[in-house]
Amino acid sequence: MKLGTAIAEIMRREGIEILCGYPVNHLIEHAAKADIRPVMVRQERVGIHMADAISRVTSGRSIGAFCMQHGPGAENAMGGVAQCFGESVPVLVLPMGYQRRLAHIEPNFNSSEAMKPFAKSSEPIILATEVANIFRRAFTKLKNGRGGPVIVEIPSDMWNEEVPEPLNYTPVLRTRYGADPVHVKEAASLLVNAKRPVIYAGQGVHYAQAWPQLKRLAERLAIPVTTSLGGKSSFPETHPLSLGSGGLAVPRAVPKFLSEADVIFGIGCSFTETNFGIAMPKGKTIIHSTLDPNHLNKDVEATIGLVGDAGLVLDALLEEIGKSVTSDRDASAVAAEIAASHKEWLAKWMPKLTSNDAPLSPYRVLWDLQHTVDIKNTIITHDAGSPRDQLSPFWKSVEPLTYLGWGKTTQLGYGLGLAMGAKLAKPDKLCINVWGDAAIGFTGMDFETAVRERIPIMSILLNNFSMAIELKVMPVSTEKYRSTDISGDYAAMARAFGGHGERVTRPEDIVPAIKRGIQKTREGVPVLLEFITSKETEVSRPGT
Repeated sequence: MKLGTAIAEIMRREGIEILCGYPVNHLIEHAAKADIRPVMVRQERVGIHMADAISRVTSGRSIGAFCMQHGPGAENAMGGVAQCFGESVPVLVLPMGYQRRLAHIEPNFNSSEAMKPFAKSSEPIILATEVANIFRRAFTKLKNGRGGPVIVEIPSDMWNEEVPEPLNYTPVLRTRYGADPVHVKEAASLLVNAKRPVIYAGQGVHYAQAWPQLKRLAERLAIPVTTSLGGKSSFPETHPLSLGSGGLAVPRAVPKFLSEADVIFGIGCSFTETNFGIAMPKGKTIIHSTLDPNHLNKDVEATIGLVGDAGLVLDALLEEIGKSVTSDRDASAVAAEIAASHKEWLAKWMPKLTSNDAPLSPYRVLWDLQHTVDIKNTIITHDAGSPRDQLSPFWKSVEPLTYLGWGKTTQLGYGLGLAMGAKLAKPDKLCINVWGDAAIGFTGMDFETAVRERIPIMSILLNNFSMAIELKVMPVSTEKYRSTDISGDYAAMARAFGGHGERVTRPEDIVPAIKRGIQKTREGVPVLLEFITSKETEVSRPGT
């Protein structure tokens, strides 16, 4: 069989049902013939974002895949690949490459070389007879260990090459590994005897699907839980032991309990130091459970390292803890302390969350959104900057994988592709992206993709006609040249593309517009609700 037929068959055997892409890449046709649905985007980065979400919302059980043209197409895709690397998301990236005799001749762009620094693995196909081995390596990387993008470059002169039949390919294994039992025993002892422990849960809990074990551990030892943005929704945020999630903006309880903690247990996390994550206080005893040993002592000093799958680590800890703690500890005192902190914090923010001002408070828009949708059946994500910081502290996720949080590399426009990919993977969910007028300028044309490809998402646009968070750092350029001003009638754009678009300016119209939008998505129509908001710059930082 021809090379493209073989690749498509391998993808089909591995359970890939959707191939996001942009032509010319001949794999698109081969995939379609194999009943793999091609979804064409307007810009390569967005296609990778869609594939990214497919992997995320399925805990990597379905691998997102993206293919693109050699040269410019591959160059355009690099930001999306880097985002997957920063967020540790397993995505199969299939760029065409220059024909083999030109692949390493400047200035031709070589994807397998150029993307290697921010990929889990990167390999070109140079012999058709090796295609099964190449994809066996690729899918093994995608299905095991810490996630990341995997590059398989297909030179443009390979398509007519013959792959021997019958195709020798069986879907690769998925395996797990656990922590050293000696260290599990030490960690259990520390947690049992800690006076004020805190659990910090990362997205590794999602990939391990270890949500029940995390909840059991918290309840057994009455330990408060906070999460990274990537780990948000791994622990129900209406639970009495939930501190909420943290990025640049956090609920007040998060820094309070971390600063007062004697032991911090990080599970399924990297503890990566970033402006868009929780800053770990110095001088704490830290137990670090991670799938990747390279993350131990990378940014924080770990007292104990538990290297392994979050589910296996939690299972082992629960078994060890159960030897001395045979029933759930009384959580009433710590729960009351958490509740008091939340109450005091929300009281400060309630004027913004319930503001009747016009232009609208973005906090009021997101507060009303949260109290209008069916939270359990909604997957929501944010964009970089203000949408992330205005949404993440206040939105209470109650079901796993209903919040796609991110932030290490903070690419504007990321949320739209995530929402579309989530809807493709979970068509019964209401899938929402929250973005600002800066983000829509990066990827807004791909709202047309949602219409054309019949992906009925709901986009919540917070439009203040300004790069508001840059106002403080660009005062002169704003005053003299209006450099932070941006504008557009984005609801009209959505309608022009064939979607449902509304512009909302009055607080009493927020909820009715959201309800109409939800109904339109049920009818199969993508929705963009544009809310005209104030130039809000205040966020819930530690100490506020």
